[in-house]
Amino acid sequence: MTQFPVAVQPYTVREQLSKDYIGTLEKIAAIGYQGIELGRPPEGITVAEQKALLDRIGLKVIGTHAGFDTFDFNPDDIADYLEEVDGGKFVALSLRFASRDEVLAKAAKLNEAGEKFRRRGVQLLYHNHDWEFAKFDGEYALDILLRETDPSLVQMELDTYWVKRGGEDPVSYLAKLQNRCPLLHIKDVEAGEEQFFAEIGEGILDFKAIAQTAREVGAGWLVVEQDQSRRDPLESLAISYRNLQGLGLI
Repeated sequence: MTQFPVAVQPYTVREQLSKDYIGTLEKIAAIGYQGIELGRPPEGITVAEQKALLDRIGLKVIGTHAGFDTFDFNPDDIADYLEEVDGGKFVALSLRFASRDEVLAKAAKLNEAGEKFRRRGVQLLYHNHDWEFAKFDGEYALDILLRETDPSLVQMELDTYWVKRGGEDPVSYLAKLQNRCPLLHIKDVEAGEEQFFAEIGEGILDFKAIAQTAREVGAGWLVVEQDQSRRDPLESLAISYRNLQGLGLI
């Protein structure tokens, strides 16, 4: 049976964190999650205090995010944080593209950023949504981006929901990312035209097949994220965790 360590992307509980940062992290750990993608703590909490909290509750920072549709970040500052918190060596970035030329230009910038991170021992990852499955000259933006970036500098944090929402099969697309997808964002899709976000195992995606392919391409962590929920987001995280257990994947 293919099993993985499992982490949380805290965008899922962004409102809860803003109201009770410490308590929300404690609840995530109590569910059973082992890792989290986390950035610097809010005002009033130092990185040392954040690390002490995470050590106490048994959550490991596996990586962080640099931003959304921007290159306005300091790679050294991000690398310093990951070192301080004894975190993982991954930083993810998401971008938007209006044309093929913009894909090419941003691919070049990703290579540049990836080289700066590599010098600090950090691996840059690209996190997709559905808009990367728009076609320019008959080719997906994401396919262009993957071809035009150096696999050693820019790897993937593929998101299963957004691949499906973009019209592709997550298993098939993941299979193309041999040794290029160390972290896999997992979220499910409700049946029906709306394609609303669903807890893992409550929608239409085949997570046994996804996990098997993830193992074959060399993914190391499953990362649960649910952008929106019809339930309390912490309840959604608990359901996803239980269903992953029931599927024998964690």
